[in-house]
Amino acid sequence: MLNLAFGWIWITAGFLSGALLGMGFHKEQFMGGYVSWKRRLARLGHIAFFGTGFLNVLVGLSEMMLDNSQINTWIWNTMSWSFIVGAIAMPVCCFIAARWMKAKSIFVFPVIALSAGGVLMSLIVGVAFLREIPL
Repeated sequence: MLNLAFGWIWITAGFLSGALLGMGFHKEQFMGGYVSWKRRLARLGHIAFFGTGFLNVLVGLSEMMLDNSQINTWIWNTMSWSFIVGAIAMPVCCFIAARWMKAKSIFVFPVIALSAGGVLMSLIVGVAFLREIPL
């Protein structure tokens, strides 16, 4: 349920960040113009709220669908928190990199967190699927 609640909060943050950014988007030179690094990264940060929010909603819904008695708690918690940490880090990194282009290497942190979450969720779902196949 943690990921489900977090995901909806993050989607709402996407609406709010879009509203804030939208206040200046009608100006052609806002944040250096449409194709500027700052504006592109700010837009990416805004969209990252939605994308990672949806991922967390899917994790929360998957939790409801899976038989939790067969899932290792440590693996589930690691996967769950990986998605939350990655979701927090991605828009933060986008907004930091929008301000300081040299900071673009910080994207390694959300990418690792989200990738780890994806790998662990794939393993969890794969094992659950294999347990359903009668042999």
